[in-house]
Amino acid sequence: MWATRATAAVLTAVLALVAPVSASAAPLARPAVESADALASLDVKGRAPLTGYDRGAFGSPWTDVDGNGCDTRNDILRRDLVQKRVLPDCTVARGILNDPYTRQTIRHVAGRSLIDIDHVVSLSDAWQKGAFRWTSAKRTAFANDPLNLLAVDYSANRQKGDGDAATWLPANKAYRCPFVARQVAVKARYGLWVTAAEKAAIARVLGSCPSHPLPR
Repeated sequence: MWATRATAAVLTAVLALVAPVSASAAPLARPAVESADALASLDVKGRAPLTGYDRGAFGSPWTDVDGNGCDTRNDILRRDLVQKRVLPDCTVARGILNDPYTRQTIRHVAGRSLIDIDHVVSLSDAWQKGAFRWTSAKRTAFANDPLNLLAVDYSANRQKGDGDAATWLPANKAYRCPFVARQVAVKARYGLWVTAAEKAAIARVLGSCPSHPLPR
């Protein structure tokens, strides 16, 4: 991918945080330590200016980057919803989301859904922490990477906005460890940096959960 040499050594360990774990796996204390190591490997800098940022710089919304014939939004709805009905054109017509940010159960109906697809590391945040330097192809890949995408309650997503962990965490406290671990994994994969306040906020969350549920 686009990880730097500095982060490549810890990227495999970070990605273990977002992969299924077998019932016979060791306790989760070690992955939490690995996420802290990965956080420590990220560069710490201030935000770059937002000058030049535009959603279009990250490609057309929900591009079919994997060539499976389905747009990214419907790919993520298929992944994250249960009891879903998928139409032949890949549209997820109906389904139920167990929202990780709020713990609400949300019914999805295409065309009048209360579900957003959240960029866990927002596009604006990424732009100010390194993405302004990227090629268009890399920005398009980032905007459509399932690692950085979650189906969530639309109102929680709007509250989050473009914030990082220093300004917003899920109301569902049980999901905060998987949430920041996923942000670390994304930033390690793409070589993005963190601000000092953001790093401190992530470290506080990880310090509270030596064992935690993994993101799905």
